[in-house]
Amino acid sequence: MLVSLLLAASPALAEGPWPQKPVRFVVPFPGGGSNDALCRIVGEKLSAAWNQPVIVDNRPGAGGNVGAEIVFLAPNDGYTLLCSPPGPLTINQYLYKSLPYDAAKFAPITVLALVPNVITARKDLPADTTQELIAYAKANPGKVTYASQGNGSTSHLSAQMFATMAGLDLVHVPYKGEGPALVDITASRVDIFIGNIAAALRFQKAKEVKFLGVTAKSRSPVAPNTPDAVEIGLPDLIASAWFALAAPPGTSDTLVQKINADVAAALKLEDVRTKFLAQGAEPVGQSPAATAAFFKEEEARWSAVIKTANVILE
Repeated sequence: MLVSLLLAASPALAEGPWPQKPVRFVVPFPGGGSNDALCRIVGEKLSAAWNQPVIVDNRPGAGGNVGAEIVFLAPNDGYTLLCSPPGPLTINQYLYKSLPYDAAKFAPITVLALVPNVITARKDLPADTTQELIAYAKANPGKVTYASQGNGSTSHLSAQMFATMAGLDLVHVPYKGEGPALVDITASRVDIFIGNIAAALRFQKAKEVKFLGVTAKSRSPVAPNTPDAVEIGLPDLIASAWFALAAPPGTSDTLVQKINADVAAALKLEDVRTKFLAQGAEPVGQSPAATAAFFKEEEARWSAVIKTANVILE
């Protein structure tokens, strides 16, 4: 009797080991970017480990909110997971007046990777260090421009954080994406851009832009000669892009732990690390509890910046 009740209460037990069918990673942004690439790399390894396809389903729109809603409303059986950057998980609830999901109710699984942001400057800017940039901006208030991927983007908020910490009056120039912003940096139409290092790296290697500092606690292995936040004198200027896995609300702890362990094993593979670093991403992998704590830290960081910048999106 007890066994039959347990099986009735837990279909997964009745079906046998999980997974028994394809698993879907919902990526809330278009294909071709870092989010898509990293989720596919991990998904390929999990597919082999699980002997089931892992399907990457790109569902862009509304700053990641479209894809997040799909996962939020999905069954909590582990077959639909959110593979996402910070926006839908820790930022958008402070940016938008209303959301079709409650980010706090997602079940955190793990952080796949960190991609530190970098202070990228036009090559002819009369400043070769962050401290020189600060001095130049203070000598030219309201004249130094910073690009962003758009209002409310992490590049916008990162630059706002920098301006607040350094006491600077900078001019925001929003673009429709990272690509156009970087193109205008290379053309010297705008002064700086604080975005993820993966996108800017090829321009820096081609000497079309220069790196002044990474907004991380330590130097990035993909740009080891660029000083970190502590070294540039702004130890609290921590702003990294990151990519995490989360499950629908109510997903069992047993299932979350199972997926977490399998992802951790994938992230330890040497070819995965090599592919991540090629994207400018540092593999992470951590417990669900540590991931939940990390989400809380990120929420506190970005909500304070958003309040300072007074950014609200419809």
